[in-house]
Amino acid sequence: MFLSMSFNDFILTMAGCLLGLGVLILAIGIYVLVSRIIGKEIKTIANQTSRLAQKGIAEDVAGLVGNASSLIEALNQLIKTSAGVGVFLVLVSFCLMAAAYGLVVQIH
Repeated sequence: MFLSMSFNDFILTMAGCLLGLGVLILAIGIYVLVSRIIGKEIKTIANQTSRLAQKGIAEDVAGLVGNASSLIEALNQLIKTSAGVGVFLVLVSFCLMAAAYGLVVQIH
C-alpha cells in the first residue's frame, strides 16, 4: 500500500522536508543580504543626498543640510534593517537544518 509508512520512514520524510525548507530559506536569506545591501537604488539615493548636502553647505542653506543628513540616517537604518532580516533568515535556516539532522540521528 502506498500510504503505509513505518515510523522511520515518516521521520526521514519529515527530516527531508525540514532540510529542503532550510536550504530554501538559506538561499532566500543570502539573496536578501546580497541584493538589499548592494542595491543600486540605495547607492544612487546616497550619492544624490551627499551632493545635495554639499550644495546646501556651499550655498549656506541650513535646512537643506539638516534634511539631507536625516535622509542619510534613514538610508543607514534601511540598510541595517535589510541586513537584520537576511541574518535572521540565515539563522532560521541553520536551525531547520539542525532539526533535520537531529531527527535523522534519533533513528539510529
